[in-house]
Amino acid sequence: MTQRALDSSGEQTPGPSRPAMIDAGAELDPVHPMDLPPSAHDATGLTTAEVAERVARGEVNDVPVRSSRSVTEIVRANVFTRFNLIIGVLWVIMLFVAPIQDSLFGFVIVANTGIGIIQEWRAKKTLDSLAVIGEAKPTVRRDGKAAEISTHEIVLGDVVELGPGDKVVVDGTVAEADSLEVDESLLTGEADPVLKRPGDPVMSGSFVVAGGGAFTATKVGREAYAAQLAEEASRFTLVHSELRSGISTILKYVTWMMVPTAIGLIISQLVVKDNNFKDSVARTVGGIVPMIPEGLVLLTSVAFAIGVVRLGRKQCLVQELPAIEGLARVDVVCLDKTGTLTEGGMDITEVRPLNGSDEAYVHQVLRSLGSSDPRPNASLQAIIDAYPAGEGTAASWTVTDALPFSSARKYSGAAFTETDGSSSAWLLGAPDVLLPEGDPTLDEIEHLNQQGLRVLLLARVPSGELDAPDAAEGDVPTALVVLEQRLRPDAEETLKYFAQQNVATKVISGDNAVSVGAVAGKLGLAGAENTLDARKMPTDPDDMATAMEQNAVFGRVTPQQKRDMVAALQSRGHTVAMTGDGVNDVLALKDADIGVSMGSGSEATRAVAQIVLLNNSFATLPSVVAEGRRVIGNITRVATLFLTKTVYSVLLAILVVCTQVEYPFLPRHLTLLSTLTIGVPAFFLALAPNKERAQPHFVRRVMRYAIPSGVIAATATFTTYLVARHHYAGPGALEAETSAATLTLFLTSMWVLAIIARPYTWWRIALVAAMGLGFLIVLVVPWLQDFFALKLVGTTMPWTAVGIAVAAAALLEFSWRLVGRRFGA
Repeated sequence: MTQRALDSSGEQTPGPSRPAMIDAGAELDPVHPMDLPPSAHDATGLTTAEVAERVARGEVNDVPVRSSRSVTEIVRANVFTRFNLIIGVLWVIMLFVAPIQDSLFGFVIVANTGIGIIQEWRAKKTLDSLAVIGEAKPTVRRDGKAAEISTHEIVLGDVVELGPGDKVVVDGTVAEADSLEVDESLLTGEADPVLKRPGDPVMSGSFVVAGGGAFTATKVGREAYAAQLAEEASRFTLVHSELRSGISTILKYVTWMMVPTAIGLIISQLVVKDNNFKDSVARTVGGIVPMIPEGLVLLTSVAFAIGVVRLGRKQCLVQELPAIEGLARVDVVCLDKTGTLTEGGMDITEVRPLNGSDEAYVHQVLRSLGSSDPRPNASLQAIIDAYPAGEGTAASWTVTDALPFSSARKYSGAAFTETDGSSSAWLLGAPDVLLPEGDPTLDEIEHLNQQGLRVLLLARVPSGELDAPDAAEGDVPTALVVLEQRLRPDAEETLKYFAQQNVATKVISGDNAVSVGAVAGKLGLAGAENTLDARKMPTDPDDMATAMEQNAVFGRVTPQQKRDMVAALQSRGHTVAMTGDGVNDVLALKDADIGVSMGSGSEATRAVAQIVLLNNSFATLPSVVAEGRRVIGNITRVATLFLTKTVYSVLLAILVVCTQVEYPFLPRHLTLLSTLTIGVPAFFLALAPNKERAQPHFVRRVMRYAIPSGVIAATATFTTYLVARHHYAGPGALEAETSAATLTLFLTSMWVLAIIARPYTWWRIALVAAMGLGFLIVLVVPWLQDFFALKLVGTTMPWTAVGIAVAAAALLEFSWRLVGRRFGA
């Protein structure tokens, strides 16, 4: 029996996805009994003909891997919305009762919806291609060979091999078990691994934490347990997004305001005022359409989708879109040292025999341990590199028992029959776990840990059950294996970035706390000297949260403790991101606000993480944070533009109903204003760079600026309209009054845009200037004047309209500064 050993951290460093029994592509040759455990000789898998028969019968695991919505769902989600329905009905009405220029708002909605569909489709292609790259392929036995295949190619009756970190992809029955321990917490909520024996069932969605084996697929496709769960929840989800839920809240309030206001406007224009019917309908629709901030929803989807595409180019797979937003809100990042701060590889710097042990014999033991494990982790690989098989007589040692890795135990072991026929049993793992407190060797180890070195203890134990709880009792320390970890070259810069952004960094590891602190100190982590051994961590959640806030480095942490630490930080109002790559990180990744997995990590960690770094580079995280901040900050800015329009539209409608006058605008006027002061600039502003830290309370932050801005714009516009009604008389008066009111509303809205565009850069100034120039062209080009029914009459009223707009701009500046001082930027 062979088994994967551990490193002293109690963390697995993922290797290639191979079973503990055989290598992928190897022949299952009965002539070589050491290639497979005895129980595997008959489990040679299906033949090619049997596979073809099952595929023909449809007994294949054909559940698609859904990393995003389907094209049909994308179209449906962007087209069939409540507000598109309202606008669509109004558009059809306008096509019958008014000139085409009053129906332009319908074409704008078609364009916006098309942009949303195209951008999300691009994001879907990016997600799907990255998902294929990051997909782990299970190893299946067919025709007496082991080969990696795609998950959807598994058929009923396939023999699927399992090793540490592998995910169970379909339901089945265990055919072979080599100390096989399966974690079913994602399915049952039970955190303790379950020991599996031949004949026991395994469910899809669980994953292997120790040992190896193989199982026979009994349920595939949509009959598998995990597939049934997946039918209920796609990875493309919009939950836990303050931005999306905030916009939904705003739209709900807008609907409440819009319905009674629209009814009052309809009655006012069609019943109270005895106007031309078609003109009344056109002005009624002109009052209703701008109340709907339909572009805000579409623009948010576009911003998210473009964010996914941008991150995809950096080999970052975003499995849930709100993860972009979530990581931007994070204020605590919990890092798993191995694979994050350090690279997977390690080097042996020294082997120190203890208690008079023979150095050559110690090397022999290490060589035997290395050659016995086909799936070595980083620590054992370093031992294999230093003491390769084939040297000495280790090849003649026979493995008689093996102890699988356990994050709780933090050691592994093996028993051998040596060349001379004698038996020996060994444990390899964390010294402070295997040695009793006060042992003088611990002082020597502490000195090494302070230098940032990792130390394993090789101890001989009495023959017996290696997996017994007291297996380490009576052990004889034989040697210290001193390892040097390879630091990631980009880790220091990334830690510095988080420090500059006021994001607290916590290093959580199964390794010795002092050793981890020394590594973190080399990388410049602030507070690296504040270390805590998790075995002394208080169990009370409040006390644990205090300890978490006071310390930066934690060692000897168990998987359940990682989960408790995340919960403790969350109880203090922190938004927590957790990085990891081993199966012992899954529970914490699942509970964290944002789970980040390395692409080379186990399939289980990739399955529960919202973000997968396919290039295995911790340095990609700042890009994700920056992208999230860009999306949130810019959407908050442009939301103010959209909602300012909603506020002034509702208020104008109320003023019209109360004063019993004609509504001043036709749909074409507000289409022009919306395009120049909101639509076009919002698109560019939403995609602009933005490094502001994400702030909470999206709805409150937007509305406290949009409400005063909308009130000022509506008041200024209606004032100009009333003054114009007294100034103009006779035929064409209404058109002149509308033109003056439109001028005031445009200038006021442009000032809101100018405020939102700050801080100014050359392209922001050019954007605002271009919008102003576009309106000026409409005013001076005769055919555009006729098309949009905009013609300023005389000089007195137009300059009055400008003066009122200037006063409104001054009020806008005052109100924005007042809100900023009172509530903060």
